[in-house]
Amino acid sequence: MDAQLRRGILEVCVLKALCGGESYGYRIIKDISPYVQMSESTLYPILKRLEGSGALTAESREYNGRLRKYYTITGAGRERISSFLLEWEDVTRAYNFIKGENQSEKG
Repeated sequence: MDAQLRRGILEVCVLKALCGGESYGYRIIKDISPYVQMSESTLYPILKRLEGSGALTAESREYNGRLRKYYTITGAGRERISSFLLEWEDVTRAYNFIKGENQSEKG
């Protein structure tokens, strides 16, 4: 899969994992692991990019004597998911065309 496409998909998966409420890195990985594999070394740069773009916010709080960073999706993050889903419909149509599905017989 194209690296840029995969990165975009992973970013939207992270945003979707935050739709249920704030979360932290390890929990995000656990939440999306049934659907897509992601390591911490992949997740944290994604979180930083998403925070920089305003798609999520981050807040550090103490948990069991250590600082833990909690992430929350923003309105811009929710809009990003919606845009992705609309764009994915176009990708699906192109995929079906390439695969040869949903084409009328020419003759």
